[in-house]
Formats: sequence, structure tokens, C-alpha cells
Amino acid sequence: MMSAEWQATHAPSAMLLPGPSGSGRSAVPSSGSAPGSLTEGVAGFFWTQGARLVMPFAGCGLLAVAAAMLAFARHAGDRERIALGDGRLRVETIDGGRVERIEFAQDAVRVEAGDGGSLIELTSRGERIAVGRHVRPELRPWLAAELRDALREQPRGVTG
Repeated sequence: MMSAEWQATHAPSAMLLPGPSGSGRSAVPSSGSAPGSLTEGVAGFFWTQGARLVMPFAGCGLLAVAAAMLAFARHAGDRERIALGDGRLRVETIDGGRVERIEFAQDAVRVEAGDGGSLIELTSRGERIAVGRHVRPELRPWLAAELRDALREQPRGVTG
């Protein structure tokens, strides 16, 4: 059995991520991505063979991939939430980390569906918000009709 001190100084570097068992600990190597390592390995081989410009171009390619991944990650949590209850229509949109919340009185909301599948505008007393970004354009008129029906059918001011 190895001592904890030896393991702490000689163990491969790893970062801790939540494990599937709920234990809160899972060792995952932090050496980088497999495609990045492969690219660096191929570029390193050609570098040793005298092709000195391969490594900078490979690095630029990896930076471009990293930038694309960051842009994707920034918008991975984008969503829209629409809730109707207690006589209020609550809308929350999250777009790239920017959160917008608005609340309308149910009886004062106007649902405007634009032509050609454009976004749905919800307006009330000078406030306005566009929804439907995550719905296919051909389904937005259907969503607008559903919103109108829900606003008409939901009892006003009833909890539940």
C-alpha cells in the first residue's frame, strides 16, 4: 500500500469532477482534449522533420476550435420560459448569459405573430418581449395560437 503523501506527490495530475455515483469525486485526466493532443503530436512529428511552420498553424487551428467551443458553450443554456398562473403571464429569456424577465397582467397581454415565421411579440402596457427563438419558424404561428388560447381559457387570478 502506498502512502497518501507519495500518492499526492507522484500521482498523475487530475481534476475533480462530480462522479455519477453522487460521491462528488471522480478523477478525470486534465491533459487536454484527444483531438488537440493528436494535432500537437502530428505537428510535433513534422516539426522534428524540419517543417517548422506546421506547429504555428496547428496552434492557430486549435485556438479556432477553442474559440468555437467557447461560443457554443456560452449559448448552450439559452432558453425561454413562459408561465401562466395567478392572473399573470411570466416570461424569462436567457440568451448568452443575459437574463430578461418580464411579467404581464393576463388580461392585458397582446400576442402578435409576425409574417413568415418571425418572432412572436408579447406586449402589454408599453412593455414588449419577443419569444419563439427556439421554435422552428413554421411552428411559431401555432405557438402564438396556443398562447392566445391559454390566455383566454386560463381563469384569471386563480392559484393552482
